[in-house]
Amino acid sequence: MLIKKTYGIDLGSSTIKVYSFLRNKTYLEKNMIASKGRKIIAVGNEAYDMFEKSPVDIVVNSPMAFGMIANLELQEIALFSMMKKIDKFLGIGSDIFFSVPLDMTAVEKRAYYHVANGHWLRKNRVYMVEAPIADALALGITLEDNPGSMVVNIGAQSTQFSIITDGKIIISKKIPIGGRQMNEAICSEIRKRYSLQIGTRTGKRLKLAMGRLNDQKKDARKVVGIDSISGLPREEIISGYVVNAGIMNCVNEIAAEMKTFLERTPPQIAYHISREGIYLTGGSTRLPYIDNYLASYTGFSFRLSQLYETSSVSGLEKIIRNRELEKWAQPVKQRKL
Repeated sequence: MLIKKTYGIDLGSSTIKVYSFLRNKTYLEKNMIASKGRKIIAVGNEAYDMFEKSPVDIVVNSPMAFGMIANLELQEIALFSMMKKIDKFLGIGSDIFFSVPLDMTAVEKRAYYHVANGHWLRKNRVYMVEAPIADALALGITLEDNPGSMVVNIGAQSTQFSIITDGKIIISKKIPIGGRQMNEAICSEIRKRYSLQIGTRTGKRLKLAMGRLNDQKKDARKVVGIDSISGLPREEIISGYVVNAGIMNCVNEIAAEMKTFLERTPPQIAYHISREGIYLTGGSTRLPYIDNYLASYTGFSFRLSQLYETSSVSGLEKIIRNRELEKWAQPVKQRKL
């Protein structure tokens, strides 16, 4: 007997998040694929372990770019591989709830539909929930009769500002700055100050270990990289101030865009946001003191979510488990695309 299964899926540029209603559990795996021509070498966490370590003929990258599907075929393989680890027998006709970006074109909607109904996954019913709505539900924001709430999601490759009023997203903006750009900025700063080239994975480790955004703690780490002049491997002690300088280049851009966004917000809504505080979520908000730093820059208070990268999939979980919230999910059929 075939069992109807329900899943909530957030396809992130860095991580795929899948909630299984049957198992009542959320699973996370890196959204990476290692391929050699048309041959798939590794998927998920195994592919991420090969990132920046693979030979020239093996390509390791993410099928997502800036929060959108960049390679439909590879994204379907990555999702299918992860779902097979969750349920060996996927069944036919599952209900799949996707957390999707705002203002998608018909082509972009079709991409999400075909990820769930392509070569590997078939006969699934697809529902789409706008990502800021999913975030708001996870953060406990009352959507109806809401005078105005602002949600900021700082992800792996993009940051989205959204203002929700009376159950609708009235203003939204996405900028191409996120955690990956912070990693690259750290690498650039180290190359400039120490003439040392390091990989973005090393940059990410330095960000998580020493990123503070307040310069209160003196810290240093030893890293190995390639000397920019001689081309030979070299060890170097990296100061926390240099790491913070790289991070601040990106965080200042986010803060400046946020301030401009708030200045264009209608006064009565901005007033309520200032009283309630701005909700801050996303994987890149793990940086210590990022809420305090943004508050000092913008003049608004912030409410930092402890869900981080799982906020959208947690919102999908609430929709799946509460029938009254299903109105926020839009069913999608191929003939309507």
